[in-house]
Amino acid sequence: MINDASSYVCSVCQRSHEGLPTDTAYTLPDDLWAIAAEEREGRAKWTTDLCQFGERYFIRGVLFIPFTERSGSYGWGVWVEVKSSDFKHYVALYDKDGSQEPKVSGLLANRVPLHEDSLGLPVLVQFGSSTQRPTITFPPEASHPFAVEQTEGVDENRLHAIFVATGAIEETGF
Repeated sequence: MINDASSYVCSVCQRSHEGLPTDTAYTLPDDLWAIAAEEREGRAKWTTDLCQFGERYFIRGVLFIPFTERSGSYGWGVWVEVKSSDFKHYVALYDKDGSQEPKVSGLLANRVPLHEDSLGLPVLVQFGSSTQRPTITFPPEASHPFAVEQTEGVDENRLHAIFVATGAIEETGF
């Protein structure tokens, strides 16, 4: 079992927090990290939620994986490449409630630990309210192990593996 009394050092604020993290967030789509920083600055525009890289458009959302042995879920804060028209529609709704809008299709733009082949997987994006990031889900017919995790959830052993893979804990800590 994972000890809920553990703590971790946040990679964003560099402070120690009680408990264990229940999310991992990516700052940018992987393809932007693949180019030099000075080139990236000149070729792309981004915020914490939106990114345009030439004629490519990305939205950041959360892909939730439910826990099977405790309440809650693990959130992967990932980027999704979407069509230009869907990106522009999201921008128009950015400070409004878009949760009733139809889902849009996209491609996962990050490699997720334990699912290194996740880059480019088809996903669906459900816009959120003005205070929530979009929710990312796999299409119902998806059979990739990452999609199965989203449908079936993860047990304590898999959660432990996620913590190790993301650097939240060290393998030797148990």
